[in-house]
Amino acid sequence: MRTDRLVAILLLLQRRGQVTAPEVARELEVSERTARRDLDALAMAGVPLYSMQGRGGGWRLVGGARTDLSGLTASEARALFLVAGPASAATPAVKAALRKLVHALPEPFRVQAEAAAAALVTDPQRWGSSPIEHRPQPRFLDELQDSVIRGVQVRLGYVDSKGVETQRTVHPLGIVAKGPSWYLVSNTEAGRRTFRIDRVASAEPTDEPVHRPEDFDLAESWREIADEVDRKRTPLEIQAVCTPDGIGLLRKVLGGRLEVGGSTTDGRVEVVIRGRNEYALAGELAWLVEWLEVTGPPGVRDHLASIGKALVERYG
Repeated sequence: MRTDRLVAILLLLQRRGQVTAPEVARELEVSERTARRDLDALAMAGVPLYSMQGRGGGWRLVGGARTDLSGLTASEARALFLVAGPASAATPAVKAALRKLVHALPEPFRVQAEAAAAALVTDPQRWGSSPIEHRPQPRFLDELQDSVIRGVQVRLGYVDSKGVETQRTVHPLGIVAKGPSWYLVSNTEAGRRTFRIDRVASAEPTDEPVHRPEDFDLAESWREIADEVDRKRTPLEIQAVCTPDGIGLLRKVLGGRLEVGGSTTDGRVEVVIRGRNEYALAGELAWLVEWLEVTGPPGVRDHLASIGKALVERYG
């Protein structure tokens, strides 16, 4: 572990030019005492390192000594960070490895490698009950991914759900893989928009820089987009009460369409469930009668009663 720290400190020095013991301690998540001991150890080992005392002081490398420990090409570094994904969603071990790798990359590679880490979000959930299927990689995925990483605008040809093709210039912010589908999240003149990449008819990168909001987070933005789409797909809300031991089953079956509320006087739990229409939702919930009681609207209760009557007549 100490060897890892010493290498990380060396690369941190190369990147920043000058560091203090408190900065090293924060970056490597160690105590200031450990950071100072490691800096002294580097100097004693013959690394051309010197310290400056007083205000504005710190540790520097003599002559700005450089060492590339990564051995990666620019495309290899980008590919690795794309696979690893955003550091905010990574495991602690992966996060630490990415941090060390960023320090090891030569300066020309570093910016795009860090951009690649934030360029892609994977959402394994399919939309609603859509069938599982395999789709080939969209034609312009690589071009759009490259534009996100390089931060350049794209002239986009897009075919909508009615088959009408339009042309527009977009500011690509990120790529999302949801189930078998791929989406481009972009800023446009009309605001933030999402494009299905398999509907892209042409993609021509420009030399104009993307206008990217400072606080933009692709994962958070996609959660908002997905929630809005889910609500449009399931506009009906019903109220029900569920036994405590059935809540886990409801979460598994309904996912984001379930909202759990407080407890009732008889110990059950209030829930709100979203669906497409009363009849479909009644059919979906009928088998949960052991745990769930629908309290409204009346139309869903009527459909459940009809389903129960038909089952009794057939099997009773």
